[in-house]
Amino acid sequence: MKFSGKHRPAILITAGPTREKIDPVRFISNYSTGTFGYALAAEAQKRGMRVVLVSGPTHLDSPKNVRLIKIESALEMRKAVLENLKKSDYVIMSAAVSDWRAKKISLRKIKKSSGTARLELIENPDILSEICARKGERIIAGFVLETEDLERNAIKKLLSKNADLIVANCLKRATTTVFGDDNINIIIIDKLGNRTIVRNRPKRELAKIILDKVLNFNI
Repeated sequence: MKFSGKHRPAILITAGPTREKIDPVRFISNYSTGTFGYALAAEAQKRGMRVVLVSGPTHLDSPKNVRLIKIESALEMRKAVLENLKKSDYVIMSAAVSDWRAKKISLRKIKKSSGTARLELIENPDILSEICARKGERIIAGFVLETEDLERNAIKKLLSKNADLIVANCLKRATTTVFGDDNINIIIIDKLGNRTIVRNRPKRELAKIILDKVLNFNI
């Protein structure tokens, strides 16, 4: 499906990890590379959509003709997403947002001392739930990465967040390199109960499949 003319649909995509500061030199994050979100943004742009890409820190080049908004923390991502939600017809939340952040950020480097260090954490806002509560006629897709019970946990997230679709991927190996793997397996589940399994395909191809599902989804 390709679009042209003045009334091209707008899509908002999130990508990459977030970083939650502990002190000036340390942060909480994850191994997300942002590759999936950037592939989705590039594919949406090729189809003629107006694309806003909200991205955490990555080493990737911005796709051409895409509006890139760089953020670091979950709170910054939330702000950027909410500011651009109103003008979006579709949303794909592929970013790996940190669930927690430090309750207090030290202005100075925390020095090593004897005994056990203690870091107090508080939950970050649930951006997907928040935008799904405001979605109106928008189609919203989320992502989930699990280490076990993939389908059960994916369906649970789909229903609890009130999203329209969920893209699920399972981390089965005791290694972080899967985050940078190009060929992966995914399951796409929508709230109507439709289920699509795609095995061992590169993320560029998966981006096409996911966009097809999102753009053709009928509530």
